[in-house]
Amino acid sequence: MSPTRREVLAQLAALVALPLPLSRVNLLADDPLGGTIADYQAGRRRGDFTAYEVTVRALERCRAEGMAWRAIDVLADTALGEARAADERLRAGRVRGPMDGVPVFAKSIHDMRGLPTTASSAEWARLFPDPVRRDALEVARLRAAGAVVLGKTAADDFAYRGVGTSSHTGQVANPYDPTGTRTPGGSSAGAAVTVAGGMSFASLGTDDGGSNRIPAQCSGVVGMKPTFGLVPRTGVIPTWPYLDTHGPLARSVADAALMLAVIAGADPSDPLSRSDSWNATPLAALRDDALAGVRLGIVELHAPRAQMTAEALATWDRAVSDLRAAGAMPEPFEPAATRANFQNAFREAATARGDVAPNPRSPAPTANALLQYFAGRTDDPRAAIRRGYAAYRAFYDVLPETYEACEPLLVQPMADDPAGQSFARSRAHVVAALAESMRAAGVTAMVYPTMPFNAFSLAGGWPDVRTPLGYGNWLGLPEVSVPAGYGADGMPALNLSIVGLPGDDARVLALAHAYERQSRRFMAPPRAS
Repeated sequence: MSPTRREVLAQLAALVALPLPLSRVNLLADDPLGGTIADYQAGRRRGDFTAYEVTVRALERCRAEGMAWRAIDVLADTALGEARAADERLRAGRVRGPMDGVPVFAKSIHDMRGLPTTASSAEWARLFPDPVRRDALEVARLRAAGAVVLGKTAADDFAYRGVGTSSHTGQVANPYDPTGTRTPGGSSAGAAVTVAGGMSFASLGTDDGGSNRIPAQCSGVVGMKPTFGLVPRTGVIPTWPYLDTHGPLARSVADAALMLAVIAGADPSDPLSRSDSWNATPLAALRDDALAGVRLGIVELHAPRAQMTAEALATWDRAVSDLRAAGAMPEPFEPAATRANFQNAFREAATARGDVAPNPRSPAPTANALLQYFAGRTDDPRAAIRRGYAAYRAFYDVLPETYEACEPLLVQPMADDPAGQSFARSRAHVVAALAESMRAAGVTAMVYPTMPFNAFSLAGGWPDVRTPLGYGNWLGLPEVSVPAGYGADGMPALNLSIVGLPGDDARVLALAHAYERQSRRFMAPPRAS
């Protein structure tokens, strides 16, 4: 029998109950937000500081650096009350788990009770200015675990692009870039920046084409794209239902694991969420030696050396050396599916079945997801969709040109869409082939650069270099992106991605944690004061 969510949280609490070295104690007394969740909770138990005091400091940073970096969408007026309640629970011995009292953020597309949902869009914020009356499921789960939800972070409009440009709050700045010309990555730009800048321990992000992993690399933090369907997306403005995957950003893998443990798990309100049971218990046992004797497959096509700068190559080669130093056996590996052939593999599988063409961006599932979203927050969802349709469709333009033309699609269940079903069947086929190739090679997980380049200039735009970002979304693979080093200019140079098969989330987190503990590459951005 799988443990209940309450039992899992109790087991995870052991992860944050370990004593700290004295050198860390002194450091964290000066800046509790600069350490890990485990460090923070140990300090609270010692009486070094309270959740209320640290939340006050977090909000001060948000109003200063967070606003200056345009990383904040909106702050919640409930955070200090939540922090006080967490301190009362600690004094009474009724701590809910390792996330109790921990300052975190949601994203601008998450509903959060008492705040408007802006989607980081100026037009959407104008059309829907009123506070919503419910929490997105992820936010509700975080609150139930005792987390202090500070508010929501800025993103690209409707989480659509990958550079951190919001028409509502402006261009999110990269905290490592004093010139203000380099992207922080997106769409979960503010989520990465608030974490890197010590405003929160972890932040919610969403990823349907790299939106967690791009800012993780550009802004030098840990970003995770879990297995597709592991985290239900109820109460969040939808993107592409067959690709969209929600997960954490944090400064450490262990902190990302703690957030995932809370937000993951099946829920019938998301018809595409995984229905199998979710056991978060292994996330409480991230071992420093998890890489010992593990064979990792280096997907060389995903590390295009001829297109990488000398600095990126040096960082990547050092990351591979760090894996070896941690006891792993990284070896070249040619998987059955790569970034070069995966889309053809999906189409060929559909053709062989005599199926319709697979399409993860089929309009009907997005239309139905939009109806489900508004049905959960208003008594008249169709009127709300009509009001916001033009603003939303300006980004999701696979939808029909007018609301009237889209209306028949609203009621077509996303799980029954023929193109979406074909996509899901092809995904299963391609993943099975990938799994067999990994089994035959004795490979536990794949490794490659998250992107083969670092934060690019906003003026220059995306480099003309293919990445494996979409590959992970199409196949629904769990992937953890971990900082691998910094360049001569102080900018994050590269992240290492550790990628497993669907359902291997705990394993890839354990491997990523062991790499992080060996390499210790994270470095906080310079502070203004």
